Amino acid sequence: MVNRAEFTLGQLAEALSATLEGDAGRVVRGVAPLESAGPDDVSFLTDGRYRAAAQTSRAGAFVAGAGVTGLPAPVLRVAAPQQAMIDLLLLFHPAPPLVAGVHPTAIVAADARIDATAAVGPLVVIEAGARIGARARVGALAYVGAGVEIGEECVLGPHVTLLTGTRFGRRVLVHPGAVIGADGFGFAFDGAQHRKIPQTGGVVVEDDVEIGANCAIDRATFGNTIVRRGTKIDNLVQLGHNVEVGEHSILVAQVGVSGSSRLGRGVVLAGQVGVADHVRVGDGALVGAQAGVAGDLDAGGRYLGTPARPSLEAKRIFAAESRLPELLRRVRALERAVEALGGGPLGPKAARDE
Repeated sequence: MVNRAEFTLGQLAEALSATLEGDAGRVVRGVAPLESAGPDDVSFLTDGRYRAAAQTSRAGAFVAGAGVTGLPAPVLRVAAPQQAMIDLLLLFHPAPPLVAGVHPTAIVAADARIDATAAVGPLVVIEAGARIGARARVGALAYVGAGVEIGEECVLGPHVTLLTGTRFGRRVLVHPGAVIGADGFGFAFDGAQHRKIPQTGGVVVEDDVEIGANCAIDRATFGNTIVRRGTKIDNLVQLGHNVEVGEHSILVAQVGVSGSSRLGRGVVLAGQVGVADHVRVGDGALVGAQAGVAGDLDAGGRYLGTPARPSLEAKRIFAAESRLPELLRRVRALERAVEALGGGPLGPKAARDE
């Protein structure tokens, strides 16, 4: 999409509560990273590691924190550069205006309730008893099941599926292709076949949650699967039945959380972390990429590896693993030396190692 917004640096300084060092009348027409910014762009320096790139950038202006000097263009000086960057992007790329109404191709049950200020896109299906709140947006080809509740200012991307028993708070953002409220994966073997355990619960997603593309959040067997307010979930994440995710947690791409596990407040699971069922992860725990969480983790801990261990312990193990071939050669040499001294063979295990 072509960006046609333009601002003077004076206007940006006022909007960002920044101190301007340079010409207030200078006009910029876009936001760009340091490497590709041109004279009509404003760029940003959010980390001192990129100072060299900033000093060679062609940007027409910079957003930077205190202590950053030597930049080749006017500077908008702010206390929190990353937060200012967010505000800057929202200025240049505001959300498209909401056009309220129901598209004529949408299929809406007679007893569904859609707020007059909501927007329902083409080919959407809204089943009986569903409720769509004020200023909500429902994208093309989305499916809203019977009795589903969507709070005010929620946004459902194209092809989102919300099944019966799903309830959203306010300002929930769901990216395309996510499926919320499908059956949890529960079976019991009776000696002849795997019998499906009925999944009779729902999914509750609280205020200000973001759910990435192609995520799957299963309904509970009983009660609810719960995602607490402020949590952000990346693409391709799976939450099993009766999982509870605490407030303001971060779940990165391809995380999988098995049934009935509980994640505390402010938990971070990096990419491809797997969590076993009925596990408890304490508040503020951070689990590194590809870790396997087989048991409970303490609050505030930092964990790596499979099984997940405290990060310092895991790093020592990783370092030792790289030395295993050398250590094995030394052990074999010592065994042979003992045998040469008349100590005899050290047993069948040593022979097998040969």
